[in-house]
Amino acid sequence: MKICLINGNSQDESTTRSLVQIAQFMLEKRQIETLFFDVSIHELPIFKIDHNEHAEVKKLRSYASLADGFFICTPDYHNGMSGALKNALDYLGKPYFKGKPAAIAATAGGGKGGINALNNLRIVLRGMHALTLSEQIVIDDQYFDNESKLIDKNINEQLDDMIDQLINITSRINPSQLC
Repeated sequence: MKICLINGNSQDESTTRSLVQIAQFMLEKRQIETLFFDVSIHELPIFKIDHNEHAEVKKLRSYASLADGFFICTPDYHNGMSGALKNALDYLGKPYFKGKPAAIAATAGGGKGGINALNNLRIVLRGMHALTLSEQIVIDDQYFDNESKLIDKNINEQLDDMIDQLINITSRINPSQLC
């Protein structure tokens, strides 16, 4: 089984990347192969159909093609997903997501942010025929320490449960990929 993780934050340092790295660790601890696409490292050009030969577009599409499921995380930018993440998803579309499970998460600066970003992401993934898990998570900055580790036991358990759900659903859809 292969899970493609996508960090949708274009900033060099972010809690979004930290959250994706924590999810990657949880998956790998369960012997799941991961493919990590980080929009801040793998910079994509603004979406145009004629950019198909761009090296980072090819990498993103390769990861998505190999993936049996996805873990996608976005920061909350003005009640929506990041533009960098939307741009990456535009390069993929239905052929890469159809029938594949996707777990979604968001990071926010504090308070009640993140839900609208996840709603926005969920709508786009539905348009690409992904099987987006009903379980989702928003994690505020206050739940990370100075070393970008999650410090709240309940949040850790919630993320751990979501990872289990992603693995379970992905293995049921594609049982030959079960570890």
